[in-house]
Amino acid sequence: MLPVALAIVSLAGCQTLGARATPFVAVPGFGQAAEVPDAAMRPSPGAVRAVFPATRAAASPDKVAPALDKAARYLNLLGKEGIRPRPGDVVVVISGPATTAVLTHDRYRARHPDVAANPNLPLIRALRQAGAVVSVCGQALHGQGIATADVAPEVRRDMSAMTTLVHLQSQGFALIPE
Repeated sequence: MLPVALAIVSLAGCQTLGARATPFVAVPGFGQAAEVPDAAMRPSPGAVRAVFPATRAAASPDKVAPALDKAARYLNLLGKEGIRPRPGDVVVVISGPATTAVLTHDRYRARHPDVAANPNLPLIRALRQAGAVVSVCGQALHGQGIATADVAPEVRRDMSAMTTLVHLQSQGFALIPE
């Protein structure tokens, strides 16, 4: 009798696990994610909390910071599986040379006169709309002489990237390296 009961429980579990939610694009226009229909490892709804350190600046001022696009791709990969992370389950922590990515359009243009606007802000807004948190290191702001008023309002200001990364990892966030 016990093997039959285990088989029923196993079968019921397989049916539940086999159901797939409706795919969607979490961050339209950014983070392009390719289809991989034969992938052996796929995202799991129970394991989505991730933190992306963003220290590298874009290759040129008219491009987005690579880690921002990587976070968008992660959210889009989850979306392909129909997984919607809870707000705050994906965090991008900006510091170092990438810090200027958080500047308002006016302040960004002041630093990069050949660029019409900060190309990172539409992506930051799209990430926020998808439920991600985008934060900037207060130490990096200070070190680069960036005033709080020069930071886009969509960006959270933290004490430091180091303390944020340690805190989030202690809370179970997976660190996704650059």
